[in-house]
Amino acid sequence: MLWWVRQAAAWPVVRRALGFALVVGAILIAINHGQAIVRGELDRGRLLQMGLTLLVPYFVSTLSSVMAIRELGGADSG
Repeated sequence: MLWWVRQAAAWPVVRRALGFALVVGAILIAINHGQAIVRGELDRGRLLQMGLTLLVPYFVSTLSSVMAIRELGGADSG
């Protein structure tokens, strides 16, 4: 488990995940909350949902990157 956390926190993995989170998250926010944004209906609950929406692609990208590193043997998985 410690290996996974070290890999997930490695700068190349974090940088890639942040990029995906911003691009994919923005698209998901536009799809799911676009009308509310246009109408100015941004309350605390909706902002929380939008923040969580950004976390989904971040975690998917991180998981995918770490598993690819492990499968390619790019780091000690022990």
